[in-house]
Amino acid sequence: MTSSRLDVVGVGNAIVDVITKTTDEFVASQDLVKGSMNLIDDSRAHELYQLLGEATETSGGSVANTMAGIASLGGSAGFIGKVATDDLGFVYGQDMESIGVEFAYEHADSANGSANAVDGPATGRSMILVTPDAQRTMNTYLGISSLLEPQDIPEELVGSANLLFCEGYLWDVQSAKDAIRHAMALAASSGRKSALTLSDGFCVDRHNGEFRELVAGPVDVLFANEDEITKLYGVGFDEAVARVGNEVELACVTRGKLGSLMVQGSSITEVEAIDVGELIDTTGAGDQYAAGVLFGLSQNMSLAESGRLGSLAAAEVISHVGPRPLVSLRELAGL
Repeated sequence: MTSSRLDVVGVGNAIVDVITKTTDEFVASQDLVKGSMNLIDDSRAHELYQLLGEATETSGGSVANTMAGIASLGGSAGFIGKVATDDLGFVYGQDMESIGVEFAYEHADSANGSANAVDGPATGRSMILVTPDAQRTMNTYLGISSLLEPQDIPEELVGSANLLFCEGYLWDVQSAKDAIRHAMALAASSGRKSALTLSDGFCVDRHNGEFRELVAGPVDVLFANEDEITKLYGVGFDEAVARVGNEVELACVTRGKLGSLMVQGSSITEVEAIDVGELIDTTGAGDQYAAGVLFGLSQNMSLAESGRLGSLAAAEVISHVGPRPLVSLRELAGL
């Protein structure tokens, strides 16, 4: 990697996690299926938000969680997402900055910012209802986060990072697709590498052809789990691994307890998973694995070392509730 101001900059959904403890009776009264994830509209998001009691509000979103992990490893990270000029948009920006992730934003009450916060739909939010049995019922309103546009991508920020990391979850809206393509073109013109996470098997099902074009085109580093990589090519696991090795510079394929594979051409580096004993919550495991690997790559570490950091970061986050590390990953890794 060449010298740069930032290690990694991410592009993804900017979602505020609104987490509150509640009762089974409240979940039932709202006609929700306990433990499910529901996509909701603006009116339902507003209604439910008003009904919540005391809640914790923190910045979230898959790639944003990865940037938080990189910051925890001692790396320098930036994040490009879209928030509105509302209270939750301000919460989001302040929270990202508080953990050391650069996030250019604008709010009606803030003099510091850029043009990526605009009027329109509200800031995205995921209202997470935690019942006494620790189950989480999620109600997600994507809001303005999914409406990212090419003009929301700061050229300087993309060009300032060794690696660009983009989120497959954004691929449902045409303007967001254009924004990701634009960001990858900016990275290439600056001599930087582009990474992509396929995000979810359902995303791969919906956008298989376009994802295949991305992987065979501007994507240098790919992150996928076993389900996503086999769906991408419509073949068995071994054949999918062989195919992806010929299309990207590096593919990082996670396999849960079986660890992960770092695939370069026909060369495969196997990385063991780290046993944490009791698995508490797998939310964010893939996000933090990507954080470890991307940080390692940005520091010119070997594939084995980068993979080890990925396994370590994933192990930390599945040992507790929540998608971000609760302890310093840098100290945990002995860096």
